[in-house]
Order: sequence, then C-alpha cells, then structure tokens
Amino acid sequence: MKTYLLSLVASLLAATPALAEWELSFYTGTQSAPHSGVDLVDGDSTTEFTAGWEGKPFEMPPYYGFRAVYWQTDRFGYGVDFNHAKVYADDETLSDNGFDSLEFTDGLNILTANVFYRWKDDNRRYTPYVGAGIGASIPHVDVQPTGEEHTFGYQVTGPAVQWVAGASYDLNDRWAIFGEYKGTYSQNKAELDSGGTLETDIITNALNFGLTLNF
Repeated sequence: MKTYLLSLVASLLAATPALAEWELSFYTGTQSAPHSGVDLVDGDSTTEFTAGWEGKPFEMPPYYGFRAVYWQTDRFGYGVDFNHAKVYADDETLSDNGFDSLEFTDGLNILTANVFYRWKDDNRRYTPYVGAGIGASIPHVDVQPTGEEHTFGYQVTGPAVQWVAGASYDLNDRWAIFGEYKGTYSQNKAELDSGGTLETDIITNALNFGLTLNF
C-alpha cells in the first residue's frame, strides 16, 4: 500500500506542469496627474471647481510602489500592486478656492489585484509585458479649507483601476530590472472634519524603473 501511494504521488507530480516563478518587484520613477474636477458637497450645497495637481515624485515622501506576481504559465500571471502616488493642489488652486491645504501626499495609495501577460522567450534576456487591475484608493487625506478644521488621515475613498506596459531585462536567474509606463484612475470621496465631503476623480501617469527578485 505504501509503495502504491508513493507511486501515485510520483505520477501526479510528473503529470503536473512545473510551477512558474513568483516575482517581487520594487519601483520608483516620475509621476504626474492632470487637472480634475472637484466637488465640495455639504448637505444640499455643492461647490465645483477644477484643481491643478502636482505630483512632486522626488519630494518626501517619495513616489514608489511594489508588487508581487505569480506567473502561472510562461505567459499569464496575476498578483497584487501597491502604488504610493501623490497629488498636491497647486498654489493657484489653493488661493482661488480658499484652501490652506488640498493634497493626498502620504500616498494616494492605489491597491489593486492584477492580471499580467508577457511575451517570454528563453532565447532572449528581455521580456515585454502588459497588465491591468482593479482595487481601491486608500489615500492620506490632507484637506483644510481656510479657517476651518483640518482633515488629516487615511480613508478608503473609492474604487480604482490601473494599467501598465513595460519590459524587464534579466540580469541573471534571480534578478531583473524593468522599465514601464503605469497609469491609474481613482474615484475619491473623502469625508471632511469641517463637514461634508470632497469628491474628485484622479488620473496619474508614471514612468517607472525598478528591480525584481524571481524565486
């Protein structure tokens, strides 16, 4: 009986395709965000304006991200991505609309579950890939209308999606470097300590470079 079980296990292992690798990646880069509409909603009253956003990716806290991907086959993978993007309202937006601060700068913080497709070829060291995902925006809300209470803290503000296209280059069997374009879209509805909500849909665009560990 024991010999039979060992033979069965060996047969099942032989019939199962070899598992593709896990990848852990860290990246940084340059990130920006186009203008977007903002709604201040307080009861039945709504104030609308357009915010000019600045990314300031190299100012503290810096722009960065990390992800884990399981490549189930040579071509198809899935995983999670955390993107610490940032947006600051520019000086004109602050002065024209009566704010001391209006920013998501300890992270716009996009967390997504993703699928990836790559064009892997064992005869070359570089691998193009694309990916997309859906998840949530979890920003650090830093908003203070002039003379009113300061909203300062993390909130779950709405759904988010991301899309990415890039290429990796193998340094050896364990390590690779990569470059990519990454975009995100998030719907954000933040509760304000001064009353009401601040609502805005934010797009970010980033050029990333990073390092990947394969195992």
